Amino acid sequence: MQSYIFLDLDDTLFQTLRKCPLGADDPKLQARACLADGTANSYATHKQQWLWQWLEQGFKIVAVTGRDSFAFNRVTLPFQEEVVLNHGAVILNKQRTINQTWMAGMIKNLPVYHEKLLDLWQAIVAYCHQYTGFKTRLVEDFDITWYGVIKHSAGTEIALTPLLNDIIKQHPHIQDGSLYWHLNGNNLAVLPKIINKENAVSYLMSEYKKQHPNLLTFGAGDSHTDAAFMSLCDYALIPKNTQLFNTLAFTK
Repeated sequence: MQSYIFLDLDDTLFQTLRKCPLGADDPKLQARACLADGTANSYATHKQQWLWQWLEQGFKIVAVTGRDSFAFNRVTLPFQEEVVLNHGAVILNKQRTINQTWMAGMIKNLPVYHEKLLDLWQAIVAYCHQYTGFKTRLVEDFDITWYGVIKHSAGTEIALTPLLNDIIKQHPHIQDGSLYWHLNGNNLAVLPKIINKENAVSYLMSEYKKQHPNLLTFGAGDSHTDAAFMSLCDYALIPKNTQLFNTLAFTK
C-alpha cells in the first residue's frame, strides 16, 4: 500500500520566529525558508524537524501551500512529489513544470471571477488608503493574477477585522459565493471560489489512485482552509495551538 501525505507548510511544518514557542532562545531551531534577500524568516522546532524526518521514511510528501512559486523556491526542504501552490491555483509536476491539464481548467474558468476579484479589490484598496499600516498585494504567478492578500503592520487579526467586516463580508461577490475570504494571523486573503486546496488535492488523489489502487492518505494543516482537503484523506494531522486545532476545541 502506497502512503501519501498532503502537507501544508507555513504554521504546520515551520513558522516565523515570533510563533516559535521559545523564540530566538531555542538553540534547536533550524531555518526552513527565507526572504527574497536570503534572510531566514521561517523556522522548524525540534519536533517539526523530527516530523519531517519521520515522514520522509514512509510517505510520498505533497506540499499543499498558499505560497507562490517564488516563495516556495525559498523553502529549503527537498520535496520530490507534485506541489500545490497559490492555495490550489497551480499544480507543479515532479519536474517542477506546470501541470498543463490543471492549468488549462483554471485558465478556462478564471476570467469570470477575475473581474469580480478586481471589483472587490478596488473597494479594499480605497478603504486601506484611508488608514495607515495596511499592505495590499495582488498575487501574480506564472503571469496570472490569482487572488489578493492584505497584511497590517500591527501583525494581528484584530487590525484586519474592521476591513473584513465592513468591506469584504458586505461585498456582493462575497455574499453570492463567487469569492471567499480567509483570515489567519496577519494574512487576510480574498480568492475566487474555484481556487482552493480541496479541488487540487482531489485531482491529485484521483491521479495517484490510477497508479496505486491501494492508497493510504494523510492530510496535515493548521488553518480553516486546510480542513476541506484534509477531510478527503484517510487521516488528518493538526498541529497543536493552531487556528484549526483551536476551532475544533482540542483543549481541556
